[in-house]
Order: sequence, then structure tokens, then C-alpha cells
Amino acid sequence: MSTAPGTAFQYEIEQTKDANDFNLTIVKCQGKLTSENADEIRKVVHPLILRGGRIALDFADLQYLDSSGLGAIVGLKVSAISRGLCVLELRNLTPRVKELLRITNLLQLFSS
Repeated sequence: MSTAPGTAFQYEIEQTKDANDFNLTIVKCQGKLTSENADEIRKVVHPLILRGGRIALDFADLQYLDSSGLGAIVGLKVSAISRGLCVLELRNLTPRVKELLRITNLLQLFSS
């Protein structure tokens, strides 16, 4: 688990297999993903994208997402699509995060 000093964002990385026995990396996000720490998620996930495979950002324990955090995850999704051979998905969206994605018309981007 990692925490940036002075922020409330934390994450854990779990390596597992999916139902088809493919490698799956789960990044369990906790706390608040804001302008103060959006770079941290980029630094964690971008090398995973370069490796390829399937990556799931688990937001079950994410309490808050601001526009900078949203921009970070959109940028990561675009990088994953551009890279190819990589799937980045969101899991366990809280109602608040799901509504933010809906009103910004980004829910469909993360559904694909």
C-alpha cells in the first residue's frame, strides 16, 4: 500500500487471474483522488499499461474523485486504448463516482 504524504489517497496492487486464466492486475483505490495526488495514480498505472494485459481500477473504497482525478483516469484509459494489448476497466463504482462519469458523458468510455 502506498500513501502520498499529506493526502488521503491510498492504493494496493493485487496480481491475480481472471475467469479465463489471463493475468489481471487490480489496483484497489482508497480515499480521495484529487488534484493533490492525481499524479500518483498515473505513476502507478502507466507502467502497468506499458506491460499490457488487463488492469482493473477498483473504486469500492474511493470516497471522492475531483476533476483532476477524473482527468488522470481518462488519460490512463486513452493510453491503454492507444497502446493496444491492454484493457483498463473500472470496478465497483460508488454511486457518486458513477454519477460523475454519467454527467460527464464518460460512462460509456469506461464500459468498453
